[in-house]
Amino acid sequence: MTYQITIQPSGHSYESKPSQTVLESAIGAGFNIPYGCRNGVCGNCKGTILSGEVDYGDYATSALTAAEKIAGKALFCCSRPLSDLTIECREINESAIPPRIIPARVERKEQLSHDVMALFLKLPSSEHLKFKAGQYIEFLLKDGKRRAFSIANAPHVDNILELHLRLIPAGQFTQYVFNEMPDKAIMRIEAPFGSFYLREDSEKPIIMVAGGTGFAPIKGIIEHMLHHNIHRQVTLYWGVRTLQDLYMPALPEAWAAAHSHIQFIPVLSDALAEDHWQGRTGFVHQAVLVDFANTGLAEYEVYCCGAPAMVDVAHASFVQAGLAEDAFFSDAFNFAKPVAGIE
Repeated sequence: MTYQITIQPSGHSYESKPSQTVLESAIGAGFNIPYGCRNGVCGNCKGTILSGEVDYGDYATSALTAAEKIAGKALFCCSRPLSDLTIECREINESAIPPRIIPARVERKEQLSHDVMALFLKLPSSEHLKFKAGQYIEFLLKDGKRRAFSIANAPHVDNILELHLRLIPAGQFTQYVFNEMPDKAIMRIEAPFGSFYLREDSEKPIIMVAGGTGFAPIKGIIEHMLHHNIHRQVTLYWGVRTLQDLYMPALPEAWAAAHSHIQFIPVLSDALAEDHWQGRTGFVHQAVLVDFANTGLAEYEVYCCGAPAMVDVAHASFVQAGLAEDAFFSDAFNFAKPVAGIE
């Protein structure tokens, strides 16, 4: 049995099995609708059910409120069809890259800070993973669980994937990576995923907002722009708690020093006395609002990546400051619940 799903206003239609989510079957059919976490947390895939019924699945109430649900909204990464559907959502005017499962070997690990590790994965010599800078991969673990991490390098870096992993207390997978995972370990990954990537059909100046390891996909996007000589104005705000959390500041500092169209503004929310910090403090989204209070954000695009709470408040406050609703692109990091083991 399959159900027919029709997307409005485009009129595109595709088939979905009852076991598939609306998003999963759309990706499989080659239709590119916005999404992020695929776990019902970030809200990027939210759309409207115009007709038909769905099983809403498990999701965070912060991503889909009761009032939104009554109004016909649903999260397409969680919802499964119970009948033929007509849905309303924005489509991205670029063809989606179909994700695929491939093996990857751990090439090396590099400690970037007290709690951030760079993990470099080597793909088979016969494989080249096609992806867009800013997208993410998912590790397929032996217990059936998945763990998602953004790709921190640009696609022109051949056969190597760079990931930035923050050590999560009681997080089984990150504990394994930091303390046990050997070089040359073979992992299974599926990629690429996500709609967080540069819209190259625009000439608008860009404000990039990273929280913690949300710097990873933004790094990939900027490196892609530099490689392809895309000279749009970029103002990068990177928000962390203390100075030690700013895990590779020399890189964006070098970008800003070498390229007049890039500006880098680090922001510490809880600077310590021993940091002797003379730079910006407070919440990173507030730094943006202060800097653009006079001009507003109507002429800008924003690329925002970090914790869901940061992304949500940035979105709401930036739209209030004049940012167009369709000029906010985001990826919200949500951490998986600890699992009993990875074997």
